Amino acid sequence: MPDYFEHRHTVGFEETNIVGNVYYVNYLRWQGRCREMFLKLRAPDVLADIRADLKLFTLKVDCEFFAEITAFDELSIRMRLADLAQTQLEFTFDYVRLDPDGDETLIARGRQRVACMRGPNTATVPSLVPEALITALAPYARTTVPHLGRTA
Repeated sequence: MPDYFEHRHTVGFEETNIVGNVYYVNYLRWQGRCREMFLKLRAPDVLADIRADLKLFTLKVDCEFFAEITAFDELSIRMRLADLAQTQLEFTFDYVRLDPDGDETLIARGRQRVACMRGPNTATVPSLVPEALITALAPYARTTVPHLGRTA
């Protein structure tokens, strides 16, 4: 089993600029989509919590680019857990082009810091990372995360 959660994506024309390269904001969109698909496929209990009052606020995102990609390139967006604190998570994302001959090329690398909050929109307060999310993320931890298995 790989140590990352994978979301596959085929680049479309609408994601490219006038020169034919992928516009940078799409890399950030793909981070969000990868995170959403992780919740749907690996942590559905957390989705119910989000429908109640859990909020996952993105605090920081970044992306470093190594190579260009264009329309119809096949990508693997690979998410790993980089850090787990009581109320925050940090993910890394590797953007890998999957070539028809089986080769893989690292195109970009990103990070995303997320805070867990609860309460109505006008009065949100920090909240512990849900145990269901910690459990779902455990196989994708980049290194041993000391908070895995903590008691709330």
